[in-house]
Amino acid sequence: MRVYPEQLGAELERQLRPVYLVSGDEPLLVQECADRIRAAARHAGCSERQVFDAGERSFDWLELAQGAGSLSLFAERRLLELRIPSGKPGSEGSKALLEYLDDAADGGDVLLIVAGRIDKASTSSKWYRAIDSIGATVTVWPPREGELPRWLAQRAGAMGLTVERDALDLLAERVEGNLLAAVQELEKLRLLAGDQPIDIQRVGAAVSDNARFSVFACVDAALAGHGADSLRMLQGLRAEGTQPTVVVWALTRELQLLHGLCLAVEAGQPPGQAVAAARVWKSRQGLVQAALGRHSADGCARLLRLAGHGDGCAKGYAQGSPWEALELLVLALADRGEAPLPLPV
Repeated sequence: MRVYPEQLGAELERQLRPVYLVSGDEPLLVQECADRIRAAARHAGCSERQVFDAGERSFDWLELAQGAGSLSLFAERRLLELRIPSGKPGSEGSKALLEYLDDAADGGDVLLIVAGRIDKASTSSKWYRAIDSIGATVTVWPPREGELPRWLAQRAGAMGLTVERDALDLLAERVEGNLLAAVQELEKLRLLAGDQPIDIQRVGAAVSDNARFSVFACVDAALAGHGADSLRMLQGLRAEGTQPTVVVWALTRELQLLHGLCLAVEAGQPPGQAVAAARVWKSRQGLVQAALGRHSADGCARLLRLAGHGDGCAKGYAQGSPWEALELLVLALADRGEAPLPLPV
């Protein structure tokens, strides 16, 4: 069953299905949809969560079958979470998913698949259609450039904010399609404005105040190949008390985009055409193409695993310092990402 992101909350209140597929290349929206499913699974008694990462080189699809077949000592129901960053499980993964889905039934474990963008051809595959028949598929699309002010208005309304139209247009221009930046700015405006309507002057002042050590300026510096500047900004963000998960989120978004572009270029598509097809904002196309010239799809996949490790460190389910992982990540992104990384990624 296809479920639109805005319908997911109501759908989860009606029933919890045995399998969900959340896919897309906008990390904020994918994360929010996945979080809703995780919360619903916990409410339904899935007190144990097991994660499988198909993006790891050492991943064996037998792990999914073994995990599904094992008995839990502490929970009657479990949430099994499968991550497919590329959006393509391959022939071995497709077979493993079909075998799992043959035995999936309501009332047992819940499988949550979090994937990158899934192309049109894959939506006709047997594994995708099997998920669609017994579970729910949630495809996340970021708003287009002209749709962003309306998206911001809806988001602001849900937060109890009243924002004037020209202020929304300015905010859309400043965040350049980066939804995580947009949400951060709205949260800040809510704190600054209280119950007062938000006009263009307040938006201009609030966004400018955050320019010194912006998360996104740090990411852009890394994309441009300016490792020292990116590292300095990262250290400034840490000193200002920025949560490392915010930086991970922003970097993951760019790395997923870059990974998809590398795959397209390696398949023979011209870089400029690939960037345009990915709907990269014109003001950022130069940065993205600069990074595209330095990195390969394999290298981006490795950096995404490092980002996942940093996220795990920040959330407490992996060992190590999230900031050390982020330092390695921005330097590798600014360079070519080819040097060995002293982390299990």
